[in-house]
Amino acid sequence: MKRFLALAWPAAVLAAAPAPTAAAGEGPVRVFVLREHGVSSATVAQPYLDKFVALAAAKNGWRRGGQGVYLASRAAAEEYAQGQDPHYAILSLPAFLALRARYRLEVVGQVTLSLPGGRRYHLVSRDAADLAGCRGKTLASDHLGDPRFVERVVARGAFALADFTVQPTRRPLQTVRAVLDGKAACALVDDAQMADLPAIPGADGVRAVWSSAELPPMVVAAFPAASAEERATFQSNLVPLCDEEGKKICEEVGIVSLAPATAADYAAVVDAYGS
Repeated sequence: MKRFLALAWPAAVLAAAPAPTAAAGEGPVRVFVLREHGVSSATVAQPYLDKFVALAAAKNGWRRGGQGVYLASRAAAEEYAQGQDPHYAILSLPAFLALRARYRLEVVGQVTLSLPGGRRYHLVSRDAADLAGCRGKTLASDHLGDPRFVERVVARGAFALADFTVQPTRRPLQTVRAVLDGKAACALVDDAQMADLPAIPGADGVRAVWSSAELPPMVVAAFPAASAEERATFQSNLVPLCDEEGKKICEEVGIVSLAPATAADYAAVVDAYGS
């Protein structure tokens, strides 16, 4: 089961019915995880997430305990944020940038995962020699749901989606298949998809013709419901959370490391994304 959470986080909202709307200051400290563009099922992850959140509750002295939940989309995250009064979230970078201002999210940490995903993006092709060879052609991708993120944060002016005939896909493998099947000249993929290319039959001729700069890792963010004192304690305990008795739990959920972070660590991408 090791590293399963790095795969399972984005896959599905748990089948259990949503909890009743939380009143501010009542109930456990709620934490949700949203990592987009993943594969596999999240249902097997819940017992491990329960252990992880229970460890966080013990380390941080949360008297009412903690409660964690996986969410599959930004819409689900917004519904949860509006109804459940969460204190913390672990978010993929695009989701953090999109939700940051609306929910007054404060960066308190960052997460490095055992599997790649979302740190770097690539334009790949079998026939085009470079970025210019992709312009005016069909571009497939499952990362087109947030054009602002693609153009302002990933591309940083190197290209605009209007330069291509875009072909949205729903799944990571479907993106690569579009190039292999000749339905798209190029594809925009992330580092996880890039790492999987050698294992895909027929993909040996597909290569990167353009690559982005490396982006910051997933964000640990605090909501206004978490007091300044609680945030400070939580932030100071991020590194110890994966030490000693927590090491095995972190490995099981696919976390290589947790570390404190501040808004300064994400200032460049926040400025690029805009308000």
